Amino acid sequence: MNSSNLPIKKRLQLLVDSLDGAEKINEDLSKCKDAEEMLDILLEVSSKLELGLTRDDLKKNPPIRDWVWWKNKEALVNLGDDNLRYQGDSSGKTRWDPWTISFFKFLKIWR
Repeated sequence: MNSSNLPIKKRLQLLVDSLDGAEKINEDLSKCKDAEEMLDILLEVSSKLELGLTRDDLKKNPPIRDWVWWKNKEALVNLGDDNLRYQGDSSGKTRWDPWTISFFKFLKIWR
């Protein structure tokens, strides 16, 4: 089966699994000066594995999305404009489950 026909989530999992124990790649990723360099390395690995992932796929889907934000030292969540959300989401959407929202309301950090 051609892995580029798999859903993005599955292809990302294959990419992440391939990084487990890959000392050279992990070392290179840790030395990157910014997220764009990380994406270049990850795209190269994806290409070698014939996963067919794009830069956009990596930027918009976890866990790579979260790694990129962390490398850029951007917050994963905004807490201050009455709209709790992931940085990459539009301001009108939230990915928090009802229990989490209730918890934040209890803590009075969600209106």
